[in-house]
Amino acid sequence: MKLLSSREVYRCGLFQVTEDHATDGKGYEIRRSVVRHSGSAVMMAVDARKRVLLVRQYRLAAGQYLWELPAGRLDPGENPLQAARRELREETGYRARRWRKLVSYYATPGFVAERMNLFLATGLIEGQAQPMDDERIECRWFTGAEMDRMIRSGKVQDGKTILGFLMWQRYS
Repeated sequence: MKLLSSREVYRCGLFQVTEDHATDGKGYEIRRSVVRHSGSAVMMAVDARKRVLLVRQYRLAAGQYLWELPAGRLDPGENPLQAARRELREETGYRARRWRKLVSYYATPGFVAERMNLFLATGLIEGQAQPMDDERIECRWFTGAEMDRMIRSGKVQDGKTILGFLMWQRYS
């Protein structure tokens, strides 16, 4: 595919939206509005007792409080692991001695160009959280069995959290 045109139609501090037009050169064309995002780091913090740390916060787009893995966007010049370290400390206060990348993926590639990078964080050291001014975050540890029940019952509805848990269960 060859991108024929891309025109920015909206920009804010978190993302931009472009109107894009592409072709394969053989008559097939795609026109889409695309949300451009710098990317995200997602942290699967697991303690020595094999419990998973989740955060609960109000998500305006979902219209409700959600239990989810801590996550945040990559700042300019920051790589995914640097962002993961920073975001874990800011949202939960924890630092990790060991980091391992579990997966990198696009959650909604039909119209969102956000690459999410999921890391397993272990060897945790407790500290003081430093959330942003617009974040009200509750942290809590969950066992694997509790996580499984919450996912099956629909109490966890966040895709990165479901994927993180399944990746951890399957590949760790």
